[in-house]
Amino acid sequence: MLPILRPPLPSWRIASFAHSCRQRLYAQGIASFRCINSTSVKAARSSHDSDDPDDVNPKPKKPKATTPLRRSASDSLPIRSNPTPTRGDIKPVFTLATAERYLLPRLRASPGLPAGTRMLNESLYVPHWPPNSAAEPDASQTGEIFVFANGSFVSWGLEEAGARRFASEVIARTPNAEVSPLKEVETEELEFVTDPSEKTRLQGDLIILGQPSETPGSGNASSSESNADSTILRRYAFSQALSRSTALSALEVSLDDYLSSMALLPLSLEQTGKPGLGRTALIKKLGQLMKFRQGLNLNRENYLETPDFYWAEPELEGYFNSMSDALEIKARTTSVNDKITYAAEAQSVLRQLLTESSSHRMELVIIALIAVEVVVALIRDGSELWQMLTGSGSEHQHTLKQEGAGA
Repeated sequence: MLPILRPPLPSWRIASFAHSCRQRLYAQGIASFRCINSTSVKAARSSHDSDDPDDVNPKPKKPKATTPLRRSASDSLPIRSNPTPTRGDIKPVFTLATAERYLLPRLRASPGLPAGTRMLNESLYVPHWPPNSAAEPDASQTGEIFVFANGSFVSWGLEEAGARRFASEVIARTPNAEVSPLKEVETEELEFVTDPSEKTRLQGDLIILGQPSETPGSGNASSSESNADSTILRRYAFSQALSRSTALSALEVSLDDYLSSMALLPLSLEQTGKPGLGRTALIKKLGQLMKFRQGLNLNRENYLETPDFYWAEPELEGYFNSMSDALEIKARTTSVNDKITYAAEAQSVLRQLLTESSSHRMELVIIALIAVEVVVALIRDGSELWQMLTGSGSEHQHTLKQEGAGA
């Protein structure tokens, strides 16, 4: 029985699918969904000031006003413009993401870390950087660092140069400490100030470290602790939210590049009726999508959940949530999930198109093989088949019998 030959996909179906893909790609704004700075402001400024003639297409700097914190920067103006005797100097908070993940046990064993480095909840806490900062008279060049397993770290009191020095001297020199290093590091920067007369809070793009907020059930620091020790967990809470945002920004950039590489598929379907990628290439792309979703939802660093540490620390949970809300982490996570879902659906349809096309070619091959077999049979047994069909062979035998009987 001959196999049923399915007709190829109609051109109107392919064109309709391609047109719908293009509309959804444009509607979702693939090229403009980044919410956090993909490059640091100072690095962009320095590259602009260098005026390198070989750099024909320099990468544009993302304006500060487009980041979630920068949109509310004006809220910090009352603090910045009205200094008080109890208020310290405004210092930077710089976040840097260099990989998809850090192996903290290996980083902890790095010889480049200063004395006193220890694990603090889910972070590796470096109390002072550079290592010889205690002997340096310029205290403005020293700070502390929180390193998180999501591939980012947050420095307090360090300029960008100091943070990058930590990345190059400690993280980059520790064997196998980085898992899947990023092609381009992701950064976020804001500022903090200490003021014992104020409540600890986030105001605009300025973190104010002062008295603990009056939250029921919050723990009180020991009176023997120094000011830095009494606020370390508050800095940790703000740092963890900042590190999540920067790690999420790195995932957004990777997904953006991925979607850009897939943006021509609908156009190819519309113009040629073919996706322009083979089955293996599409499956690899689908695997990349699965990796994105795993990094977003299934890893220990779940962007939609509050860490367990804050269940018994309502005060610290308030700091963590205030920073997370300001950085719009939940909304951005939902947006990334929606983009991944759409991309997976589009690729599923493309894979179905390839499967149907492959099945159609297989059926044509089977029909061709059957036709060849029929031709060979006709060449080999054609005369006998003709005699059987026309009956000429039986009449010839009957004539021979009659002649034999007459003789």
